[in-house]
Amino acid sequence: MIKQLIPSVLLTIFLMALTGLAYPLAVTKIAQTVFPTQANGSLVERNGTVVGSERIAQGFDRPDYFHPRPSATTAADPNDPTKTVPAPYNAANSGGSNAAPTSKAFVDATRDAAAKAHADNPKAHGGVPVDLVTASGSGLDPDISPEAAEFQVARVAQARHAPEAEVRALVAAQTAGPVFGMIGEPVVNVLNLNLALDQRWPIAH
Repeated sequence: MIKQLIPSVLLTIFLMALTGLAYPLAVTKIAQTVFPTQANGSLVERNGTVVGSERIAQGFDRPDYFHPRPSATTAADPNDPTKTVPAPYNAANSGGSNAAPTSKAFVDATRDAAAKAHADNPKAHGGVPVDLVTASGSGLDPDISPEAAEFQVARVAQARHAPEAEVRALVAAQTAGPVFGMIGEPVVNVLNLNLALDQRWPIAH
């Protein structure tokens, strides 16, 4: 029996070392070498301070900033750990609402988000872009559509005391096209756009 047991134990130890240690270390080393920015979380620094990640949305809500998509992330209820409470843009608990389009809660939340978007952007024309009233599957989508950015241009320009045409040009400069020109849709990274705003039209915080 020991003859059969020893090879099994040795094989288990070898596979654990290979798949649990050597392989992850090799992949991490390759990623750090080939894609150092992405491997370290796509962090964005300003003046030596990390201000966020290009891949994780933040809750910008001031009138002088472009706003991201709504977030449906949650956190543990401090009064009852078995329950959760809304915690928008909680990077520690990525997830969507999982509500169906026929859900009353979903319909009510969408209606409320649309009303708020109109109230925040009274000079905007047309309907509210869908990505300003619905959360993404992760709840942490860092991008919005060019249409969602355009919907907010007038408000941001007024708050920044900047010409709308120049704010619109900044949005265009920050718009990334489809990958390889054909995969996906054009998007605007909200964090990068707001940082560009601060650089172009600084506002004392």
